[in-house]
Amino acid sequence: MMGTKFSRHVSRFLRDRGGNFAIMTAVAVPVLAGSAGVAIDVSNMMMSRSELQQATDAAALAAATAMVNGTSSADGQTLASNFVSGQMANYLSSSAGLTTNAQVTQTTTSNGTNYSVVVNASYSMPVTGMTHLLGFNTMNISASSSSTSGTAMSPSAQSALSMYLVLDRSGSMADPTDTVNAEQPTTTTTTCTKTKNGQCTQTKTTTSTNYYTKIESLKIAVGNLAAQLQKADPNLQYVRTGADSYNNKADAASPLAWGESAALAYVNKLSASGTTDSSGAFANAYNALVAASENQAHMSKNGQVPTKYIVFMTDGDNNQANADTNTKISCDAARKAGIKVYTIAFMAPANGQALLKYCATTAADYFTPQNASDLFSAFQSIGQQASKQLTLLTK
Repeated sequence: MMGTKFSRHVSRFLRDRGGNFAIMTAVAVPVLAGSAGVAIDVSNMMMSRSELQQATDAAALAAATAMVNGTSSADGQTLASNFVSGQMANYLSSSAGLTTNAQVTQTTTSNGTNYSVVVNASYSMPVTGMTHLLGFNTMNISASSSSTSGTAMSPSAQSALSMYLVLDRSGSMADPTDTVNAEQPTTTTTTCTKTKNGQCTQTKTTTSTNYYTKIESLKIAVGNLAAQLQKADPNLQYVRTGADSYNNKADAASPLAWGESAALAYVNKLSASGTTDSSGAFANAYNALVAASENQAHMSKNGQVPTKYIVFMTDGDNNQANADTNTKISCDAARKAGIKVYTIAFMAPANGQALLKYCATTAADYFTPQNASDLFSAFQSIGQQASKQLTLLTK
């Protein structure tokens, strides 16, 4: 009898949907909240994993390049570890949970010396409070990269490249940035405040902060890029560079040549003036890179067909008739020809940004620096990516 009553109570309880809904809700809410937390954390984990892989790639390349230039094995290991920490510091709110290990191996043969750098990094990523409901406190992320450089590398370990710079030197490039000139942080100006008989008898001296101009910043950034390529190809066997500048029209160019010195000297002589039309200079870059003579130059020296790059930079927008349209035609042609286009909209307005975003090969190849420091970083990133070809890099 007692069992029958109990069965009836249970049956009635199960049929009571209002009560069941409350119980099911109480059970389901933590599960759903935890699931939402997991979704957020998985997304964060994927982005963190990508950042960590990029950091280890860059660290392995930087250390391998440094070894060729005389850095000791111990210092190379330290350099790689610090490089990862420095790169991730720009992304992580705290370096707690980040572990980096770098190993350098030196191999000497009759042909020379090779250096192998292996970088491993891991990060224990804190999770959201909702994920804690499912019993997780952290998510572990890891990345690994290796790089080899040296004088005994086989030709197949390095790949040739040709890079052409297309640079804006219009009048606005003379404007100051908000980055203080590191070599000369202040300027002193003396003015005459009192004269007598046409002669200055009293002066006033004022001191003001000295900011890099845009064109000064550009010259430094290109110099850094050139230095990276030179370190990766010290014997001028694999790299050819050229440059063209523009204001209202394309200037006479520095043609493609072995190494970086000619292009760098060209850039260092640039001055800012005039309006803006990028179409002619970009077309010159495209035509130079697709010319049969460019492939022939590499084949004769290193036996390879080079990977080709255009680095396209502006700080404004085109203000000549059809300049955007004609530039886009050349950008489309470059894309079709397999030329990788990096674009840098340096403190540029919306129209300039739109054009350069269109011309970039991928979204990752489009940079929008807002000050001189950002410009230096953009060119450094391009240099690192291009130099990967010159140093054997495997993930």
